[in-house]
Amino acid sequence: MKATYKTQGTCSTTIELDIEDNVVKEVFFWGGCSGNLQGIARLVRGMKVADVIEKLEGVRCGNRSTSCPDQLCKALHEMGY
Repeated sequence: MKATYKTQGTCSTTIELDIEDNVVKEVFFWGGCSGNLQGIARLVRGMKVADVIEKLEGVRCGNRSTSCPDQLCKALHEMGY
């Protein structure tokens, strides 16, 4: 299942996801810290969605109440996970 999620409260503006059989196939972040977000995308590729959420949900960026990893989890929840 492919989805596009508009982020809130982060430097990245959009996350594109491809999930198949509860496993992350691809993630692309638009905007934000390119190197860090490429790293996150590579690390979560092949992971079970539940594991991604367990590890990344609630991560904050500085004084913000969210972060790009946290927004990824929000996108996954919006997709029904």
